[in-house]
Amino acid sequence: MTEKLKELRERALAQIKEGVTPEKLEEARVAFLGKKGELTAMLKSMKELSAEERPKFGQAVNELRDELEHVIEEAQTRMKNAMREQQLSSEAIDVTLPAKRRAVGHRHPNALALEEVERIFIGMGYEVVSGPEVEKDYYNFEALNIPADHPAKDEQDTFYLGGDFLLRTQTSSAQVHEMEKGRIPIKMISPGRVFRSDEVDATHSPNFHQIEGLLIDKNITFADLKGTLAVFAQEFFGEETKVKFRPHHFPFTEPSAEMDVSCFKCGGKGCRFCKGSGWIEILGCGMVHPHVLEMSGIDPETYTGFAFGVGLERITLLKYEIEDMRLLYENDIRFLSQF
Repeated sequence: MTEKLKELRERALAQIKEGVTPEKLEEARVAFLGKKGELTAMLKSMKELSAEERPKFGQAVNELRDELEHVIEEAQTRMKNAMREQQLSSEAIDVTLPAKRRAVGHRHPNALALEEVERIFIGMGYEVVSGPEVEKDYYNFEALNIPADHPAKDEQDTFYLGGDFLLRTQTSSAQVHEMEKGRIPIKMISPGRVFRSDEVDATHSPNFHQIEGLLIDKNITFADLKGTLAVFAQEFFGEETKVKFRPHHFPFTEPSAEMDVSCFKCGGKGCRFCKGSGWIEILGCGMVHPHVLEMSGIDPETYTGFAFGVGLERITLLKYEIEDMRLLYENDIRFLSQF
């Protein structure tokens, strides 16, 4: 039995020495010192010894157990210290190295253009008003003098959600909600997302943004509309910008017009940017139709007003000379970082 104990000690010390990882060391501990380990088996075999031999053998087993526990503990300590040294070495920070450059985000071109538009109109006394993107047919069409048989109500242009609801095709519906409140004068712009069933290309998208404007008060004329939009164009595109108005037709305004601005790239001389004409069309406008005022409970004999609508993406593309609207939504950091 003494020889077996010596042989077990040699094997145990050799296996502990070979345990170069915490897992291997734990395997050695369990194999020799565990409840089902070899030392426990040795103690159980003491019944084969005589009464005189048992105390000496039991003492020898316990001494070996203490020795192995001490050796394993020392190995674990060395291993932990080595791992800590390795970790400290790998995580060392050289304070003399230059710091890592942080990538700082910034506002999107659309957001920059919208902030500029809001700044201009708030400076003229306008209020920024929002409205729901899911709208009733009445507010999106009927209250804006768009009859049931109007082409704009065709399902090819409008996303219908069932029943009387749809995704708004224009933010003019927010103006109707504001007119129904009956608080006059009204001086507002309503920017927001709109939805139309368009194919995606360089100038079209089924989801884009509009900024609608409305002013209603006594004695408002087309001259007020022209002066307001001229100030907007000069503030947004530059002091030298000129404007001109061309007759047009919109169901909710009468008379109606489209407004062009002189090309800020060539100064009106004609270039690729303005297709040689010297002018760029940017928005539609007009005097609010009397029937639209009546449907919202406003007396057209007492009050008049004007409205206008401009595509946010359109003026963003023009201001920053971007040729493809899809670039605004692809989130390419190389493109966005230019702004």
